[in-house]
Amino acid sequence: MKLYLKGERCFTEKCAIEKRNVPPGLHGRGRRRRTQGAYGEQLRMKQRARRIYGVLERQFRNTFEKAERMPGKTGENLLSLLERRLDTVVHRGGLASSRPQARQLVLHGHVLVNGRKVNIPSYQVNVNDEIALKDKMKENAMVLQVREMASRQSIPSWLEADREGFRVKLVSLPKREELVTPPLSEQFIVELYSK
Repeated sequence: MKLYLKGERCFTEKCAIEKRNVPPGLHGRGRRRRTQGAYGEQLRMKQRARRIYGVLERQFRNTFEKAERMPGKTGENLLSLLERRLDTVVHRGGLASSRPQARQLVLHGHVLVNGRKVNIPSYQVNVNDEIALKDKMKENAMVLQVREMASRQSIPSWLEADREGFRVKLVSLPKREELVTPPLSEQFIVELYSK
């Protein structure tokens, strides 16, 4: 399934899924056994969510446990927490073309939250937090190219973006019906972790 992890490249004919839709490696074309039944479907959905958001297993599990303790539906809380990660907000706001690129910008200390440097990709952005790039990054060729590409894409309704000033503001918490992720059923993830 195409998860659009490579940014602009996934919209062209150079996308790996278009060219080669088999697992990598010597035995990629061989028979591959898949787990059948409800458990297999739940596991695939969890793995899809992990890969979409670029999160390791322990981070994902901790995020799920945090979502479970919050009031409301656990699945919607989980997706809200994942969408509010700093690297995801940077990507969704159009400051980076992909989540890995957003993660690298954050890790290298190029991102400011409310005027303070934050270099933790899993940092939870709160409502009314303002995310901006450092001044020296505003002339960076890659960032300018990303801004040009992002001007053609829409921004989610829970974000407010100033593309000229390289700023993004979280104006409200993301709701399930507003998310534009690839097909993802959070109910399967809740069922898997509830066993």
